[in-house]
Amino acid sequence: MALTTLQFETTDAGIGIIRLNRPEALNALNSTLVRELGELLESQQSAGLRALVLTGNGRAFAAGADISEMSDYTALKAAHFARIGQRALGMLEHFPAPTIAAVNGFALGGGCELAMCCDLILAAANTLDDKGRPRGGAVFGQPEVKLGVIPGFGGTQRLVRRVGRQRGLELMMTGRNVLAEEAAQLGLALRVEDGDVLEAALKLAGKIARNGPAAVALVKRAVHETDRLDIDAGLAAEASLFALCFATEDQSEGMSAFLEKRRAAFTGR
Repeated sequence: MALTTLQFETTDAGIGIIRLNRPEALNALNSTLVRELGELLESQQSAGLRALVLTGNGRAFAAGADISEMSDYTALKAAHFARIGQRALGMLEHFPAPTIAAVNGFALGGGCELAMCCDLILAAANTLDDKGRPRGGAVFGQPEVKLGVIPGFGGTQRLVRRVGRQRGLELMMTGRNVLAEEAAQLGLALRVEDGDVLEAALKLAGKIARNGPAAVALVKRAVHETDRLDIDAGLAAEASLFALCFATEDQSEGMSAFLEKRRAAFTGR
């Protein structure tokens, strides 16, 4: 498929890399990018990727939705944009392989919502100028209220699940930005990376990719499908998915390799 706002490649280890590619607009999410992201994710659903890494080209991960495109929206058009954005980001959240956001700059508004759809978020460390202002590294936030609107791509739902109701409300009602270290402390990001955040994300993806792909996918499924259930319902679902592992070739290979003291050769079947 032809991509104009994204770049996509697959490594030899079966790790997909999506780069948001509107650096002149700080990778702001316009309708074309959102549409292309949804189409790309749909095309890769059954491609057998071991992991998927998402990052942005240039100085930003994604600085938000494209305000120049949205400024004259009617309420009807805004509702349509929110729905197509939620659909594309939902496909990322429920992508079968594990997903990692390598946040290398601004992840504001729609950019923060996009990052939160990934299973894991790595944040590039900030450097500060002589006045204590960030000059680089990851910056998160949901500043929509400063524009007279609210998050529309899932921020009101996912942020409170990441950081808790009270902290999520504070961040969304003030619209303040959060630097990398605070994001990690809040649980919004997994950790801060001092070096190249994309390289760190690929290294983490590589560690995940060496494990049984079917089992990794079922771990993700177990968490995603039960996070709104009570513990008893979640345990029942976990038991069913645990049993399902024993219908895979990966389980047989993994346990045989352990007993034979060799490295497993997983196939994802």
